[in-house]
Amino acid sequence: MQDEILTVKITNAIVSGFKSIMSSSTMASPGDEKRPYRPLFTKEELDLVGVELVGNFNRPRTHVIIPRTFVPTAMRTDQEKQIMAVWDSCPFKALLSAGAGFVLGAGLGLFSASISPNITAPDQEPPSARQVLREMKVSTLSYAKNFAAIGCMFSATECCIESYRGKTDWKNGTLSGGVTGGILGIRAGLKAGVVGAIGFAVFSTLIDYYMRH
Repeated sequence: MQDEILTVKITNAIVSGFKSIMSSSTMASPGDEKRPYRPLFTKEELDLVGVELVGNFNRPRTHVIIPRTFVPTAMRTDQEKQIMAVWDSCPFKALLSAGAGFVLGAGLGLFSASISPNITAPDQEPPSARQVLREMKVSTLSYAKNFAAIGCMFSATECCIESYRGKTDWKNGTLSGGVTGGILGIRAGLKAGVVGAIGFAVFSTLIDYYMRH
């Protein structure tokens, strides 16, 4: 009901504006110069037109132009748009990077534990298979947790910086690498934090340059 009333008001405003244009286009009499200036649309009418054309998100878009390509193009449904919005969100990217870092760290930890030598004293018994497996488990989980934390922190920082800057370039990775390295290194002191920030920033820049070129 409100939409119909708004449409009627806008139509009346347009008609009145058209009438004023037609009346002003006719031959003016000598006494017309003394008449006060009347604007084409009042402020209330301009507000109504702006709300209808710009602010009304429920207004159907009937004239949507889709460019032709070799592959058939179809409009995305609301469900697909919601899925894409979740996929591009910063929390999802952080969780995805954390999972990838966990898997990568687990693989590196398992490889490191498998090649590390188990040196025992001559008077000690060699470690049993259970002890070796326990050490491999501890090493694998340690690597996995560290890589997951680094991946999650780096991805979340990069996404926040990219959303704030509104740009996608090499500066996002450099800044996020500096922030991540500084947070990880600050636990060992200020000097370690500065060195970690510089190292991570340079490493992120080199990786981003290699991936883009």
